[in-house]
Parts: sequence; C-alpha cells; structure tokens
Amino acid sequence: MSTAKTLGLVGRKVGMTRVFTDTGETVPVTVIQALPNRVTQVKTVDVDGYRALQVAYGERKASHLTKSQAGHYAKFKVAPGEAMAEFRLPEGDTTDYQPGAELKVDLFAVGEFVDVAGTTIGKGFAGTMKRHNFGGGPASHGHSVTHRAPGSIGQRQTPGRVFPGKRMSGHMGVDRRTIENLRVVRVDVERSLLLIRGAIPGAPGGEVVVRPSVKSARRALRVRQIPVKQAPVKQAPAKK
Repeated sequence: MSTAKTLGLVGRKVGMTRVFTDTGETVPVTVIQALPNRVTQVKTVDVDGYRALQVAYGERKASHLTKSQAGHYAKFKVAPGEAMAEFRLPEGDTTDYQPGAELKVDLFAVGEFVDVAGTTIGKGFAGTMKRHNFGGGPASHGHSVTHRAPGSIGQRQTPGRVFPGKRMSGHMGVDRRTIENLRVVRVDVERSLLLIRGAIPGAPGGEVVVRPSVKSARRALRVRQIPVKQAPVKQAPAKK
C-alpha cells in the first residue's frame, strides 16, 4: 500500500532569476507564485469511488460564473476561483481534509524534488527546421529556394502517398509538457513563492502545476541489497 505524497499546488510562472549559495555558486531558478489553493470538495471512495482533493486557485467574481459553477462553490462555502484542479490521494492517507482548507507553499520543503507541468509557448506555423531540427538543404552556390526545404516526403507510384506521422511543417507549441526531478531551492511562505532550479515550460504568467516527484518517490521505496562477499572455500591439498 503506497503512502507517497501526492498533493501539489497550482500556481503561475513569474519568470527566471538566479540565487547564490554560501559557496558563491550561482543557481538558475524559476520563480513560481502559488497563492493558497482552497479545498472545494473532498472526494471519497464511498461516494466517488476514489479519494481526491478538488482545489480552486486564484480569484474570480461569482457573477462571471455559470449557475452550476457558482452553486458548486456556494455548496461548500468556498470563494470562487479562476479554475479548479484535482489531486488524487494515496490509499494509505487517512488525513481528514475539510472544504475551505488552504494548501500553501509550505507543502514543499527546500531540497525536495518536484515535477512541474506547464503549457509551452506557442510558435504558430513553423517549418521543419524549427519544428523538428532538420538540417535543411545545401547552402552552396546553385541551390535556390531549397535551403530550408524539408526534402523528399514520399515515394513514387507505390505507395503513392505520404504516411501518417511524417515529420513536416505545422503548428508548433501550446503542448502540455512536464519537467521531472527539479529541486526546490527556496520557499517563501510570506509571498507565496517557490524557487525551483532549472527552467519550466510556459511563458511568464502561464499556469503551472507543481507535484512531488514521482521518480524520487519510487526511488525512495527501493530496497537496496548489498551483496555479501563470501570467504573463498579452501580446498584440501591433493594427495600425492
């Protein structure tokens, strides 16, 4: 039965900066503002078939919501938010969560590894060199209008078509991406800021979801077995 930590936070990417360690090392970090996430609903096994927390983040006027959305917030007496997210709870977690409770940045600790998911920056319609890192055609004299061309994309009469999935020009960006195993460098509870080492997907102001690292949790559950060296067996000397 797994009791690994699964709760996360929804925040917004502020930008990138750097911090200095005591030894003078510079560490590039991404600043994430994660305002308190309010618990709007606690899902249970008896009612919903699984345990999870539904949280709201940000602020929004109730007049800008549909009647069903406004009624959902009013039912649990929680202030409306920009949107809602859900975090599954492990089977072994027996913590009693109540609607209206807040999840803050102190949910994470300095040195902890997290997975950050965001939406990449949209690039519009991109060619094969930008989208798929193609090398392009020869750039020497005599090659005209083929420097950034994709080259051959199909065969001749057989099969007489381009196979699906062929890497070609098209829409680039606006994809959901997750960067794994990023270390938390600082936690500012007063300003609701998380400083995470490395870059994360998305433009400044974009929505991101910070969760505990899945791989680090699995790595901690591994049982490392150290091989025991056995003494060599001494053989009796051969009789002459």
